[in-house]
Amino acid sequence: MGDPAHPAVPHRPLSRRRFLAASAATGLGMTALGACGGSGTATDSSGRTVVEWWNIATTEPRKSVWAGLARAFEARNPQVSIKIVTLENEAYKAKLTALTASGKLPDVFHTWGGGVLRQQVEAGLVEDLSGRTAGWSDTLLPVATEPYMVGGKAYAVPFDIGMVGFWYNKALFRKAGLTAPPATWSGFLDAVRRLKAAGVVPLALAGKEKWPGMYYWAYLAMRTGGAGALQEAGDRKDFGGAAFVAAGRHLAELVALQPFQRGFLGAGYSTPAGQAATVANGRAAMELMGQWAPDVQKDAGRGLGADLGFFPFPAVDGGRGARTEVFGGGGGHAVRTGASQAAVDFLEFFTSTASQRKLVAETAVLPVVKGVDDAVTDPNLKAVARELSGATGFQLYLDQAYAPAVGQQVNDSVAELIAGEAMPEEVTGAITRTAREQ
Repeated sequence: MGDPAHPAVPHRPLSRRRFLAASAATGLGMTALGACGGSGTATDSSGRTVVEWWNIATTEPRKSVWAGLARAFEARNPQVSIKIVTLENEAYKAKLTALTASGKLPDVFHTWGGGVLRQQVEAGLVEDLSGRTAGWSDTLLPVATEPYMVGGKAYAVPFDIGMVGFWYNKALFRKAGLTAPPATWSGFLDAVRRLKAAGVVPLALAGKEKWPGMYYWAYLAMRTGGAGALQEAGDRKDFGGAAFVAAGRHLAELVALQPFQRGFLGAGYSTPAGQAATVANGRAAMELMGQWAPDVQKDAGRGLGADLGFFPFPAVDGGRGARTEVFGGGGGHAVRTGASQAAVDFLEFFTSTASQRKLVAETAVLPVVKGVDDAVTDPNLKAVARELSGATGFQLYLDQAYAPAVGQQVNDSVAELIAGEAMPEEVTGAITRTAREQ
């Protein structure tokens, strides 16, 4: 899959006290969420070591496959019990922020890396896994591990890697007379117009959850200013540059075409009437989403089968960014400071060649372990893998690449633009102000 470099994540070192105070200031504070993590090792009534594992595998088949791997690990390690806590994406982020504020993280928990992980590391809440995984970490692909490196040390172990792009319904494209996916933004807007003229909803969007809308603005900023623009803006704490204003204007052009499904502002992502289901049931022609999209579509609706296709985000006419610069990331697991060796042993099992083959074959993840590429059989996932292998630049999700408050402001401001409540310049101004407050 090649080795595109993730940009350095802008940050300012935080003491544990400052970070916990900042997390509490989000309004989540010290919310009681039940027993979890802490500084000791928990045991159950049978004396087994309990490893509490928080993840976001809420859809099938991933939910069942992941539970099956936990049970398989327990069978091999009868002295260990894996306690699974599964939460939807946004609920997970909110609750983990609250737990971070209390200083009591789960033993093993999902992470996207980047600025959020960096701040947890600087607060002393996450274990340095460099030494504890030395015997098997060389089996992992460097491109997959890079988002979880802080100061040259590994603080999480990846299980997936991928990118965001457009997933589309070939039959609806044919209905609109579209013979190929658009390669430019102007061509994309024309495709939206042609789909509408044919009585087809062009795009599904989970407006309620905000992060799916952020994908559009981030990609447009990359295409207009180049992948390095996002890194530079974070370093300078200044998002007021021409590329970012232009990104907002391009997105506003799209919004003006009214391309989204009815009620999109209140729609979730994986809910029965949400973004994934709208595409899966043939009620919209496209969605901009990561490599997990086919899996979630099949869980949320009937699925498109052979009519599902994938294409990268189009180039912006006159922009500095190449179509081969991609936006995305993967998923990984971090371990709280002071967690038992059983927690690390579980991660070794979860990223073993056998487990990775099962994940790739049954849950549509892309491999992070060397020598597992042949397990990818889905043609659309192969297309994603090809795009990754030819990537000339890579940008991590903005709500993870930047400090948590900045990432949230990006999501909030872009959501306001999409809702018609903010101008492009207001979006960049709000993000800049938040960045400078960090």
